[in-house]
Amino acid sequence: MSKPAVLIAHQIYKSYGKVEVLKGIDLTVYEKEIISVVGASGAGKSTLLHILGTLDLANSGTLEIDGNIINQLSPKALAAFRNQRIGFIFQFHNLLPEFTAFENVMIPAYIKGDYANKTATYAHSLFEILGITNRMSHKPSQLSGGEQQRVAVARALINKPSLVFADEPSGNLDSNNAEELHNLFFKLRNELGQSFVIVTHNDHLASIADRKITIRDGVIAV
Repeated sequence: MSKPAVLIAHQIYKSYGKVEVLKGIDLTVYEKEIISVVGASGAGKSTLLHILGTLDLANSGTLEIDGNIINQLSPKALAAFRNQRIGFIFQFHNLLPEFTAFENVMIPAYIKGDYANKTATYAHSLFEILGITNRMSHKPSQLSGGEQQRVAVARALINKPSLVFADEPSGNLDSNNAEELHNLFFKLRNELGQSFVIVTHNDHLASIADRKITIRDGVIAV
């Protein structure tokens, strides 16, 4: 039996002014799947990631996530959906400097309105899985680059999203920390069940993904 689809994108087109960036993307992401997205600079990788992650809207086409037609959601409903169902990891961790690592991780839960003790317990379990339990009370300036990125990963997972989108997540890390982060994605997929869509220039990460998608001139190369 094939795995269920968590995301279905059909004929996604996106232009900025007269510049066509995406020219008819069809993509299905399945449960517990890690997909790498590669291609030359300017090919449309990050634009595609932002549209799949609902941070931007396509000019035309349909996007379905967990059975929800994204095009049909109001802006308020879309913001709530994004907070509850989607996680994001970026090249630069974007942690808030005035808060501890634990507080940074809990921010999406607070936005969701979830102050329950079970969420804090889950945050503790994420820190344990990520190997940074002893850094929870530290502020970002007291963490290494690899530790900061692990905190950003925990933040992306705190609301238990079905999909996690990552844009060059290891691009700002040295080779050892990058490899650890890549291995971590597979561990998280196996233990927590998320699907990952990862834009990367890292050849190793691209090659070990369950599936590699190449974007060329705004379309998926065959």
